[in-house]
Amino acid sequence: MGQCSIDHSQEDVIQKLESQRDFLPADLYEELQSLLKNEHVQEGLNELFHLFKKYDLASQEEQEVRNQKLMYLIHSNK
Repeated sequence: MGQCSIDHSQEDVIQKLESQRDFLPADLYEELQSLLKNEHVQEGLNELFHLFKKYDLASQEEQEVRNQKLMYLIHSNK
């Protein structure tokens, strides 16, 4: 994922998560939804947004890499 100079709001990130809901593993989606009920630093929001961005178009291998990164973010924020 390339660097982006745009700061994404929590609402932007939640909307992006919702747009990819059908493509994410159900358990991962539930954990991410729970995670996003709390406030996050801007860097974390931007990272989440870009992991969700075009998730549906990513290869199976790329989705698995993103899933691992998402799980890491979930567990590091507990």
